Amino acid sequence: MPDSGSALPTLALPEHVRIGEGRAILSAVRRADVNLAVWSRGAGRVPVGSLALSAVDDVALASPVAVLADAVERALTDAGYAGAVMSMLATDITMLGDLLAQMLDCDRLAIRLEVVDTDACRRFQADYVTARLICTYAGPATQWLANVDAAALLGGAVTDDLPIRQLATGDVAIFKGREWSPDQAIVHRSPPVAGTGRQRLVLVIDTAPGTPIPHA
Repeated sequence: MPDSGSALPTLALPEHVRIGEGRAILSAVRRADVNLAVWSRGAGRVPVGSLALSAVDDVALASPVAVLADAVERALTDAGYAGAVMSMLATDITMLGDLLAQMLDCDRLAIRLEVVDTDACRRFQADYVTARLICTYAGPATQWLANVDAAALLGGAVTDDLPIRQLATGDVAIFKGREWSPDQAIVHRSPPVAGTGRQRLVLVIDTAPGTPIPHA
């Protein structure tokens, strides 16, 4: 998988995960037996290779979906993004936000776009949210565990002994959180990058607090 950041083995896809090349695959996360849905779209959709990540600030905003496009463009501009990269990111983030909002019937979203070069989130965990959309635009992408391996970790297994799976740069993934699935939320982490000189540009979109739990 491109720019995965490590030589991870190819593993069989567990039944609780769906991966496909079209955005429609993301709706699979609404199924009771699925806790991770991945749109495999490749790293070239929003080329950010020319962007100096050290020259931009992190972005954090909460916005009604109805005015999301303007809010995202304004936040990116304020953070130092400019030119074609800013326009492509703004368009992509707005599209992904609209997609998540429509899928989960949510009228307000929280959005973060962060440059990551530390191991602050390297521990495997499940998020205390309804659902979270994550896309890594640059650098190694999010790592996750199959349910059986997450259970083994909870039972005392050592992380290094577990088969760690990883998204590809550019993938769009919707992670089911504990508010939606208390016992089967997907367990994941940020890949360790501290000391490697690598940086990640990561988009996180959360549904607003109080969003009703969707039904399949």
